[in-house]
Amino acid sequence: MRHRPTRSALYIPGSKPRALDKARDLTCDVILFDLEDAVSPDAKIAARDTLRAALEQGGYGARMTLVRINGFDTEWGQDDARAAAAMPCDGVLIPKVDGPADLDAVADVVGDVPLWAMMETPLGVLNAQTICAHPRLAGIVMGTNDLAKDLGAQTRDGMRTALQHCLLAARAAGITAIDGVFNAFKDDDGLQAECTDGRAMGFDGKSLIHPAQLDIANRIFGPSEADIDLARRQIAAFDAAAAAGQGVAVVDGRIVENLHIVTARATLAKAEAITALETT
Repeated sequence: MRHRPTRSALYIPGSKPRALDKARDLTCDVILFDLEDAVSPDAKIAARDTLRAALEQGGYGARMTLVRINGFDTEWGQDDARAAAAMPCDGVLIPKVDGPADLDAVADVVGDVPLWAMMETPLGVLNAQTICAHPRLAGIVMGTNDLAKDLGAQTRDGMRTALQHCLLAARAAGITAIDGVFNAFKDDDGLQAECTDGRAMGFDGKSLIHPAQLDIANRIFGPSEADIDLARRQIAAFDAAAAAGQGVAVVDGRIVENLHIVTARATLAKAEAITALETT
């Protein structure tokens, strides 16, 4: 699952045909087709048909396509879920998940469609382990705007415990974890710093609000040429050491054990998956 590229996850309003069309040519790994926050109340019902028509038309290549529905506590949620279940998409993204019961409710409506959870409430963060362990859940997306509001947090550091707790839960369950948005889409330095921070924590990618943010997220969350070169050299050195009856190797003055080879192979698999996506 996690070898599928998720470096950049771009929100696209499901109600805007022009944006849906433009998304076909963007370099994002994941498209988060939004029926929730990005769609005004008077456009929500029509947005379902607009989005369904775009997805049925296709043209989004090998990108992962997720449909974010409205919550089941709204008048649109259940009908959104029924509509999404009939769309050719890779999953349904559920907002404000507080616990496994929220996932159960959507699962009962969408059938076999994979589920994704927005982690954006204090209760959801506290229940992250049981949410991420849900058998139908494929991944989580941090909703840092709503989370900051509910926490009263004024900085990213104010949410660090929540971010790390959700990431731990996702890793324990073996599912994908995508970091929250960076709102200042014209601030490249700020975006780079936040992507670097998220990557250092261990997130698989960054959710984004504007196409101008794609290049930075793709670069930081993707393996660099140096990463790929090191991975190849580690594997070669470890294989040579194993052939000589040794359990460890040394590369660039550092011990290389089997656990490093697991990471190295994952790096190469990710690079191969990115290349396949970008050439599709």
